[in-house]
Amino acid sequence: MGDHLIGLLLGAEKDWPRAFETVLRMVGPIKEGGDVHTLSSERLTIEPFRLDDPVRTPLVIDRLAHWYYHPREWLKKAALVNGTYLLNSPFTFQSMEKHSAYCAMVRLGLKVPPTTLVPYKNPVDNVRWAYTSEQYNRPFDLDQIADELGYPLYMKPFDGGGWRGVSRVDGPESLVRAYDESGEMLMHLQATVDYEHFARALSIGPETMVMDFRPDQPMHNRYAVSHDFLSESAGRQTAAISRIVNAFFRWEFNSAEMLVTGDEVYPIDYANACPDVAITSLHYYFPWAITALVRWSAYCVVTGRRSAVDLQTWRYFEIADDPDRSYDEKLDAYLALADEYLESDKYREWCETHLPHLEEQVHEWVASDDFDRLLRDTVAATYPPHEHEQFLDHFRGLIGMWVTDNAR
Repeated sequence: MGDHLIGLLLGAEKDWPRAFETVLRMVGPIKEGGDVHTLSSERLTIEPFRLDDPVRTPLVIDRLAHWYYHPREWLKKAALVNGTYLLNSPFTFQSMEKHSAYCAMVRLGLKVPPTTLVPYKNPVDNVRWAYTSEQYNRPFDLDQIADELGYPLYMKPFDGGGWRGVSRVDGPESLVRAYDESGEMLMHLQATVDYEHFARALSIGPETMVMDFRPDQPMHNRYAVSHDFLSESAGRQTAAISRIVNAFFRWEFNSAEMLVTGDEVYPIDYANACPDVAITSLHYYFPWAITALVRWSAYCVVTGRRSAVDLQTWRYFEIADDPDRSYDEKLDAYLALADEYLESDKYREWCETHLPHLEEQVHEWVASDDFDRLLRDTVAATYPPHEHEQFLDHFRGLIGMWVTDNAR
C-alpha cells in the first residue's frame, strides 16, 4: 500500500489549489506493480526546520519560493536530504534566470531576437562600487546599441519577473527615460520582430497547451480562445520549444512566450518560476491545466520518478554543434531528448491505463454547481462588487464554451 501526500507551497492563490484538491480526489486508488496507491494533498506551512528533519511529502508544487527565501531553502533541503520531487526545482530557477535561459537557447541555435546586456544605470549598494566603476567600467554609447538593435525594442530586467520593469522603447527619448528609470536593475535591450501572433505555451510534464496570448489586453482577456491561430509548422515549433526549454533546465511546470510570423518562431521569455494558472486568466484552458497538473503529479509519485540535478547540457550541445543538421533536424533531436527526460510515451500510456476516467469526471465537475461556486468565490475575491456580474458572465461564457467543446 502506498500513500502519497502531495505538498502545495502557496502564496496568495486560492482558486487553483481548490481545483487541484478537487480533481486529485477523483484519481482514486491506483493499482500498479502489485501495490495500491492513494493520493492526497496538504497545504504546507512555514516553520523552523532542522536539516535532518524527515519530509512527509514526496512531491511539492512550489508557488512561493521564487520570492520567499525561507521556504526556498526548505525545498533545497527536502530535495537534497529527503529526495523530494519538486515542481519546480529552485536550484535551476535560481541560477538560470532569464539571462541564462537566453544564453542557453542561443547556444542551441534557437531564434532568440538579438539581445544586449548593459551595465547598471545607478550604482549598486556596495562599498566597492565607486572604485570598481572608476577603474573598470568602460564608457558606452546607449544610443548606438539601440540603433544596432533597431527600434522599436524592449528594455527588460535580466532576471525577469511578472513583467516587472519591462518597457517598450520606440526612440531615443523613451530609451533614455527607460534606462534612467531602471535604477539598480540590470537590463537587457532586446530587438523585437514584426510578429503576427504572440504565443504562450504552458507545459506541465510532457503536456503542452499553446495559447493565443494578447499582452496588451487586461488579464481576464489576454488568452484568446483560438485553436488554429498558428500554421502547422509554427504550432509544432512552439510546442517543441516549450518542452525543450523545460527538459533542458529540468523545469516541469513552466510557460514560454514566443513571437510568431508565418512559420518563424522567436522565443522571447521562458523562465517562469510561477506560471499563471488562475481561473480568471486561463478560463477556457483552466480545466486542462489543473487536470494536467494532477496527472503529472500522480505519475511522478506513483512511479517513483526521481528528480535529476545533472542537466546533461552536453547532450544538447552536441546536437547544436553538428554542422550537418538543419534547424528543423536539430529541433527534432532536441525534442527527442526532451521526451526522453519527460518520459512522454511512458506517461501517456500510464495515464491511459490508470486515469482513463479523469477527463470525464473533470468535465462533469466543471459543469457542476460546485465549480460555479469556485468561480463565484474567485470573482468576488478578485474584482470590486460592482464588477462581479460582468466578470461572472464573462468567465461563465468561456467555461461554458469549454464544457460544450469537450463534451463526449
